[in-house]
Amino acid sequence: MHGRDDGKRLGVAELGAELGERATLVQFSSAFCAPCRATRRVLGEVAGMVPGVTHVEIDAEAHLDLVRALEILKTPTVLVLDACGRVVRRATGQPRKADVIAALAAAV
Repeated sequence: MHGRDDGKRLGVAELGAELGERATLVQFSSAFCAPCRATRRVLGEVAGMVPGVTHVEIDAEAHLDLVRALEILKTPTVLVLDACGRVVRRATGQPRKADVIAALAAAV
């Protein structure tokens, strides 16, 4: 997982869900995306393992304004947010569990 989104912040209004106490894993998905299903499973497992971490999945097609604002070009795209909702990491494609856990270290 790599990349930084200079000071971009997301909150309840954009996510439709509360931020995690320590970090939030935001997944942009689309209906016919097979890697999105595997990504959902990986992020759900990590959120279940790490206290204070929440997983939020967003349907890219239903939230085009947000997709454009964040320059999401393909699904799945995963954003790691810190406790304040700041984007600290971004990755496209299906992540490995170890990479997600490592990326969380930047957020907590």
